Amino acid sequence: MEQPNVTQYKWNDIPKEQLTDSLARRLITGDRMMLAHVYMKKGCVIPRHSHENEQLTYILEGALHFYIGEDEKEEITVRAGEVLHIPSNIPHKAVALEDTVDVDIFSPPRQDWLDKTDDYLRQK
Repeated sequence: MEQPNVTQYKWNDIPKEQLTDSLARRLITGDRMMLAHVYMKKGCVIPRHSHENEQLTYILEGALHFYIGEDEKEEITVRAGEVLHIPSNIPHKAVALEDTVDVDIFSPPRQDWLDKTDDYLRQK
């Protein structure tokens, strides 16, 4: 069996995908995980959604306010230096309280992001 290649990435070499005026991202994908830099301007809303992928969100700069559950009753603010773990299939929504950069880790990779079928993110 052939050994897989080790790959080094530089964020600035990865093209930034502009989804809306207030949302952009860069992606690195392995076989069983995905790493993303997500760039949100203050006021950016990530609509409520859920996915099979387990998610870790690590805030590098700024702050995101999350609404958890179908009823959005659980609210959590995550700030720079903090991490939020979102298990599979948990509905969640987020609002950028300020200009924010986060690192999202997904397992398995988000196929809808790779296929660009993530229409809920591309709405103005």
